[in-house]
Amino acid sequence: MVLRKDQLEVQLKDEHQLIATGVLRDDSPLDVTPEFQKLCDACRVGDLKGCQEAIASGVNINARDYFDYTPLILVSSVRLEAAAFTDFPQASLCGHYEVVRLLLESGALCERDTFQGERCLYNALNNRIRNLLLEYDYSKSADPLQPLASHITSLLTRETPKTSDICLTAGSEQWNLHKFVLSARSPYFFKKFAAAPETAVWKLASSIPPEAFQIALRYLYLGDVPSDLGLSNKSFVTEEDVFKGIDKVSKQLEIDSLWESILSGNDRRLARQRHQDEVTRGRNQIEDWYRNNVLKYKVEVEQSKAQDVKWSRDNAIFADVLLRSDEEVVEEPISGTQTPKVRNTAAQLNGIPIGPSAASRSPSTARNPRKSVLFPVHRAMLLRSEYFQAMFGSSFQEAQVTEYLQIVNVDCSPAVLEIVLTFLYTEKADIPIEYALDVLFAADMLFIEKLKTKATVVISTIGMGSGGLADRSHNQVGQDQEVEVEPINVYDVIHAAWFLKVQRLEEFSARYLAYRLEDYIDEEEFEEMIKESASRIQKRQETDSIELLDEYAKSCPNCRS
Repeated sequence: MVLRKDQLEVQLKDEHQLIATGVLRDDSPLDVTPEFQKLCDACRVGDLKGCQEAIASGVNINARDYFDYTPLILVSSVRLEAAAFTDFPQASLCGHYEVVRLLLESGALCERDTFQGERCLYNALNNRIRNLLLEYDYSKSADPLQPLASHITSLLTRETPKTSDICLTAGSEQWNLHKFVLSARSPYFFKKFAAAPETAVWKLASSIPPEAFQIALRYLYLGDVPSDLGLSNKSFVTEEDVFKGIDKVSKQLEIDSLWESILSGNDRRLARQRHQDEVTRGRNQIEDWYRNNVLKYKVEVEQSKAQDVKWSRDNAIFADVLLRSDEEVVEEPISGTQTPKVRNTAAQLNGIPIGPSAASRSPSTARNPRKSVLFPVHRAMLLRSEYFQAMFGSSFQEAQVTEYLQIVNVDCSPAVLEIVLTFLYTEKADIPIEYALDVLFAADMLFIEKLKTKATVVISTIGMGSGGLADRSHNQVGQDQEVEVEPINVYDVIHAAWFLKVQRLEEFSARYLAYRLEDYIDEEEFEEMIKESASRIQKRQETDSIELLDEYAKSCPNCRS
């Protein structure tokens, strides 16, 4: 049940007191920077592309402006005071469903037990937006780093496929762990493994209770600290012994921040806040390690020599598999062929070229592989992909342990593979528009749904500028201007949407075409696309419509009646 306004005011007062005393961190700090203001302005007018660009630049999407509004409140709630002084329809000021979804997918918080979260729900424009906000309650998916943290924590108990490369023992207890995680998270382990990377077994001090080691290791693997300290009725040590052990372990491993989590006690929100801080710190440490090791030591060779690369299993960055990607180069067009044409138009396309620009992908240009790039990576992180889970859990050759690292081919360009790996290691996905479709296909092939969604968002924000798409169906003569061709086109997008069954891209393509109909309607490729859409109807007797035209009718500003 959503809180009433008077309850919200009481909650705000209590929350501000806790923040003022330093007990809680302000999840929605005041931000007066121009970058944050641009995000707020984009949210007010429903500028999907502007929001995506602001988020990609690193703006804190949970901050608030001078009027105590967060971006999520601005885009999801009714602004009655603004509506009273404008002639624009109310829908143009607020309730932009796609922008709300983008913010939530990017980590905007809508926690029901916080003031700002309750404001979002209390003022939600309609039930569709309210239901979307409820789907992204913190308990489900508000923290964008949670999938990464959950995966790394699961490595502590994952038995198959085997990914550990070191065994730590304490008395009768032992833990199968990963050198790259320990090196990234603990300065102590970093120095020890740098001196002896071949170490396979590590014996811990017997004077420290195994329960203390268990808590420290779970902490290093981005797990939360149990309130009961891992003690049970069968434990032979006291709580005091465990506390002393944790004190010794945290000092030895140089992870003093472990004590902050211990001190949070039973305060749920404070414990969660400190866990979030540690997950963020851990993600940054793993990212630094990934960039200074995996990316730093990638190898570029001639394609014919790629399979001859020998990489010892006992290597200094603890890689246990090599991912290979073949680079492609576009040769000069064959002599006598036409140069791709660029259409003139009366308004900016904001990204996707139209009509004849598709000739840039003409068969008259030859594409030949030239080089290969090999990335030394860790199976433990590749397991975030169901594709690699199945591969390494099978009896196939790629799953076998050999003297030299197995080389696994991935059918995408090196630039795309690097984007995929960066996402798997860091949860970050900075996807340039020229690679967005390729990333979409790669994510689909590797069964990485979240990355697939991020690529979809990048593509679907093209042409979605301030105030939505401009109606260009009745251009005036003499207003033509040349448009720069971008490395993506709407025909590619809609065929990808059909092939991969991405409804969001199909709706976007239809909307894009609807607002630019005069630019496309006379083209042969447009006609072929309509025919293909019609042929996709499997049961003509049950429906007498063409899906693309249906979406067009919904989007066309002149067809809504």
